[in-house]
Amino acid sequence: MGSRFEKDQKRRLISSYFSVVLSIALVLFLLGLLGMLVLNAKKVSDHFKEQVVLTIYLKESAKEVETKQLEKSLALSDYVKSIEYVSKEQAAEIMKAENGEDFMDFVGYNPLQNSIDVHLKADFVTSEQLEKISEEAASKNFVDEVTYDNDLVNLMNDNVKKISFWVLVISGIFTLIAVLLINSSIRLAVYSKRFTIKTMQMVGATKQFIRRPFVWQSVRLGIIGAVVALIGMAIVLYYLNKTFSELQLLSNPVLVTLLFVGVFALGIVITWISTHIATQRFLNLKTDDLYY
Repeated sequence: MGSRFEKDQKRRLISSYFSVVLSIALVLFLLGLLGMLVLNAKKVSDHFKEQVVLTIYLKESAKEVETKQLEKSLALSDYVKSIEYVSKEQAAEIMKAENGEDFMDFVGYNPLQNSIDVHLKADFVTSEQLEKISEEAASKNFVDEVTYDNDLVNLMNDNVKKISFWVLVISGIFTLIAVLLINSSIRLAVYSKRFTIKTMQMVGATKQFIRRPFVWQSVRLGIIGAVVALIGMAIVLYYLNKTFSELQLLSNPVLVTLLFVGVFALGIVITWISTHIATQRFLNLKTDDLYY
């Protein structure tokens, strides 16, 4: 009979530990994913900003040496990420591929212009900077026109500000929820041993002596949960980096390492604090209050 009771208690204990580890792992995993989003938010926004194209249309009278000189000066500018010269013939082929028919069959000639597509660095993709750059390029006497989608730029910058704000708000809320969930799981685990705590206290054990094994047990569970969460994060990060290779999510290994270390440390710190508070609560309770 005693053996069966011990097995039943052991099974309940393992089940309790498993639920604590699972709760810690899930919360830290989701918190880690949110951390990855925060760390890569600027990189993602920069990627989309750098897709904006500033097009410089050249006059028919533009000489090759002038065009080459403009390309060279743009390539050396600190605000340019990349440039591409598009001849009128290339532009015609692109339009033909997009529309599925050759428009020159109707007009009889190629009305398009030679142009230079300029991709700017993300920090310079603002209405003010684009206006300044376009005015500088348009001042060349062989440049006919400079165009870019100003409405798109304004919309993109506004959305980036809004998204950044809400990501920070959600991060704060989610961190608080994570602490509360882990704390709740730890308190339930300690609650199941409240009579053991009070018995040890009644026979003369000090609070620190009673608290120590509970804290170390919870810290071990926190470490296991954190390791499980980190494995999940590593798998997700690997597949995201493989799927969206242009974002280069692993280009800064120092930040990724700091994130992983932070999640691991958070699992230890939260479980340690939660267990310390929970055990202290039951240590301060009167014997009669343990039944409520």
